[in-house]
Amino acid sequence: MSSVSGKRIVLGVSGGISAYKAIEVCRRLVDAGAHVVPIMTDSAQKFVGANTFSALASEPVHASLFDDWQGPIPHTRLGQEADLIVVCPATARVIGSYAAGISDDLLTNTLIATRAPVVVCPAMHTEMWEHPAVEANMATLAARGVHIVAPEEGRLAGGDIGKGRLAAPSTVVASVQEVLDPHTVDMRGLSVMVTAGGTRESLDPVRFIGNRSTGKQGYAFAEVAARAGADVELITTVDRPDPSGVRVTRVVTAAQMHEACLASADSVDIVVMAAAVADFRPTGASEVKIKKGDGVPTIELERTVDILADLGSRKRRGQQLVGFAAETNDLIANGERKLAKKNADFIVANDVSAPNTGFAHDTNAVTILAPGGVRASLALASKFEIARAVLRTVVAARTPSE
Repeated sequence: MSSVSGKRIVLGVSGGISAYKAIEVCRRLVDAGAHVVPIMTDSAQKFVGANTFSALASEPVHASLFDDWQGPIPHTRLGQEADLIVVCPATARVIGSYAAGISDDLLTNTLIATRAPVVVCPAMHTEMWEHPAVEANMATLAARGVHIVAPEEGRLAGGDIGKGRLAAPSTVVASVQEVLDPHTVDMRGLSVMVTAGGTRESLDPVRFIGNRSTGKQGYAFAEVAARAGADVELITTVDRPDPSGVRVTRVVTAAQMHEACLASADSVDIVVMAAAVADFRPTGASEVKIKKGDGVPTIELERTVDILADLGSRKRRGQQLVGFAAETNDLIANGERKLAKKNADFIVANDVSAPNTGFAHDTNAVTILAPGGVRASLALASKFEIARAVLRTVVAARTPSE
């Protein structure tokens, strides 16, 4: 818990029945050495008394924009001095106000006035959690870099069973620790090759067969790995700014990506095949633009090289191969088939038909598959956070000799 010790953490408690769990979160953070500053909304105090948090936290509860303690602008001071803000529980109202930039109480004012990392722990009834407005607000926060501790499935207020139950206090505190720890993923001494973007297969000098990939997830993997201390090469088809500390090789077609991968893959410890590689290409591209006046052309296709399968067949002892499965149905079954067929160590499967996931979005939600079954299911989060969680899983699976 060294990442928490000595940190100034604002604990925002909003009005839900699960506010009682925030008491345990407060106690654990204080026991770990954090200076915990509690903020309670008026609604929160209907469920848990302010005296409880005042007794357990590092200073008394703050609840009003107009308190007369240490100056007239408490929201600015609290936001500026915080090392991290955690909202536990976060109700639909607080999430909506935060996403919309509405500062209607001390907690939302502090959230909007801070530049510190923010951890949001939603808790609400299933129908509320699954409402399109709440889903959109969560996607907005995730895209802005807010860290989301996804709610669990279980017994809710009133005896219902469903998704929306506040994550366990231990999970919340572990998430806080992770956000405050810049070296949660330690990849020092490891070499990584990442592919990104969608390949383009020419029909003529103007047209091509392609896909919707923007390379955002692949670039996130390269950036996370480099920040974690790895030696990183990024093979990409998209023209995005180069991540700091990453060697970049640019390609266009599946054949070019295959050639670039073969040139590097054998020497690296981890291969992350995040690119969306074309499965087919025209048997022959026209050297001149195809004119519509010549009639509807017949385009004959041939298979491209299966880069992931080829790398799987060449994989050396100790090397880890991470593939991706962008699916619209039967996510787990399709991902498991791909895992076995490609001789991969992990498949990161995501449903690209789900809201705010997959191509072009700043957010994603994935399931990590490994031999033996599902390794982890990651709720909607920024693609940077998804990359971090996947790489943490991959590194944790390495044996000491590797």
